[in-house]
Amino acid sequence: MRLFRGAQDRKQAKALQEQLELLESELMEHLRFASPVADAPARYLMDAGGKRIRPMLTLLTSELGTGPNPLVRRAAQAVEMTHLASLYHDDVMDDAQLRRGVPAAQTVWSNSVAILAGDLLFARASSLVSGMGEEAILLQARTFERLCLGQLHETVGPQEGDEPIAHYIQVLADKTGALIATAARMGVMFGEGPVEYADPVMEYGERIGVAFQLIDDVIDLSPQKDRTGKRAGTDLRAGVATLPTLLLRERAAAGDTADAALLARIDAGVAAIREGADPGLLDPEVDALRAHEVTRETEHTARRWAREAVDALDALPKSNVKRGLERMADSIVNREG
Repeated sequence: MRLFRGAQDRKQAKALQEQLELLESELMEHLRFASPVADAPARYLMDAGGKRIRPMLTLLTSELGTGPNPLVRRAAQAVEMTHLASLYHDDVMDDAQLRRGVPAAQTVWSNSVAILAGDLLFARASSLVSGMGEEAILLQARTFERLCLGQLHETVGPQEGDEPIAHYIQVLADKTGALIATAARMGVMFGEGPVEYADPVMEYGERIGVAFQLIDDVIDLSPQKDRTGKRAGTDLRAGVATLPTLLLRERAAAGDTADAALLARIDAGVAAIREGADPGLLDPEVDALRAHEVTRETEHTARRWAREAVDALDALPKSNVKRGLERMADSIVNREG
């Protein structure tokens, strides 16, 4: 993810990259456990790599003040550790087979071990934040609460009177946007940036989080398994709600017979796969949904959220940092995996 361009930005880009590498090595140390039973599963997803969007964002927003320092890196590590912990739990709940191109943790060990590994990381993240002041502790607690609420609402699904698409967007805001927003705010807090920048970068973070997940809905339908690490239509075959399928349901309910027929084939295929049928039986429907207008609408919706994220930065002065945040939003909606 290139956040800086041109000769004038190279020095800043190099400095941030050095800080990110230092942060990475420190994070690996924080993930070490004396017990070998805990050490391997707790470090498993960290070793698998990742985009490190959250710690990168914390480092970047710290430049609105004095820049990266040990407390900024510590905050970034706590946020990334919280993110990693949530992935262990998500994969168990979703019965996911792959994560970051490697077998999901519960397929290597067991559901119980994966859940406990996630719990260990949540505990270690809380330990990191505990010495950083009351505001940081409260922010971490509220973020953790939103992660749990997002997962709960996703698991239970929309209730009577809930609008399914609004419910889905709120789940994305809680499960993904909240932690990215916290990452952005932590950078301002511990980089000693102006307090009036904290809310704008937090709104920016939440909105790019939603945009990130909406683009994931499009990427899920991509045939490029070598880039995404997943078979095209993994969520569709598992019956997981995504914006394209929710939009398709909306169109079918409004009386579009072609969309209703496609939806019926998808629902029948998902039911058959749950009974043990070959997931490949939905290949034609995955292709049809990828080419469908609802997938283009999902992409447009993601871009709108990214534009609104950038609009939230109006309070920030023109600077390399603001340009970097704008490019981060652009990179998120233009990625292919």
